[in-house]
Amino acid sequence: MKIIHASAQLNDKELLAEVKRLAEHERVATADLIATLAEFDARRLYLGEGCSSLFSYCTHALHLSEHAAYGRIEAARAARRHPVILDMLATGLVNLTTVCLLAPHLTEENHVEVLHAAHYKSKREAEHLVASLRPQPAVPSVVRKLPARVSSPARGAATSAARTPDNPPVGRPAPAAEPPARLPVVAPLAPERYKVQFTVTRETYDKLRRAQDLLRHTIPTGDPAAIFDRALTLLLKEAERTKLAASARPRVSAPPKEGSRHLPAAVKREVWARDAGQCAFVGTHGRCTEHGFLEFHHVVPFAAGGPATTENIQLRCRGHNGYEAELFFGPLLAREEAAVFGCSTRSRPG
Repeated sequence: MKIIHASAQLNDKELLAEVKRLAEHERVATADLIATLAEFDARRLYLGEGCSSLFSYCTHALHLSEHAAYGRIEAARAARRHPVILDMLATGLVNLTTVCLLAPHLTEENHVEVLHAAHYKSKREAEHLVASLRPQPAVPSVVRKLPARVSSPARGAATSAARTPDNPPVGRPAPAAEPPARLPVVAPLAPERYKVQFTVTRETYDKLRRAQDLLRHTIPTGDPAAIFDRALTLLLKEAERTKLAASARPRVSAPPKEGSRHLPAAVKREVWARDAGQCAFVGTHGRCTEHGFLEFHHVVPFAAGGPATTENIQLRCRGHNGYEAELFFGPLLAREEAAVFGCSTRSRPG
């Protein structure tokens, strides 16, 4: 039986108000839970409940996920030292992720200033704040071959033998022979230094070694960080040339032909510079902050006769470009327009 939630009966304005109301209530409830956990932890009441630690109580008695339990316990212990955290959580000035990142670095002397600097900060911005509080030394440049992961034949055979119709697997399944590769790491070490870590193929490794050999006169140490910087500089120049029509000596672009979707190179350059490489959509809470998946958007849609001029072209992220197409044409017509003209009212950079 399909159950329809009450929110499905709300109109757009009511649903928007309800989402904001529930988010505010959740913040207040979370702050109350953290304040209560702090006192619960101080009294060690989890022991009488048969749990050896507050973490065990949160995961087994309260049925919180391990991640949720960790975040709330860290926040609770930080809030015991600095009670102002509770008010900031309840009002949304800081979130649990920010509190957990900052907690080890808060002192009686700096906590007011640091927490104030963390208002409404994203995780990435909070990491930069931590890096400024506790700068770390630069990591040495290292290039090494990773050991090959080989599954044990004996273990594989035993697992296969155990999994028969009469003898189904019991307990946890055996781990995969090839666990997922670690995600690339980009983390600030200090205000002006970052740690970048990723794994490359043998082909990329050979390219690096060749670049080191060719650049010995200018980079005698063969430092991968210096080569990486040079490579990115060249890559960015090429990407900006192809996608944004960037040029050291721009030529005068011919005006677009009537009925053509083509954007003149001069228009691309002017729009990108004017909008600062950021989605220019402005909503009720301000301008969109997206810098990725940007597209050139016709304010007056091309299908409605909008010209490819600097005044009529703005940058939009993919989400807001489609959103504005639906506002103008309606959902059905927007899809039809996309089918006819290739892509709603947009033209991707490049």
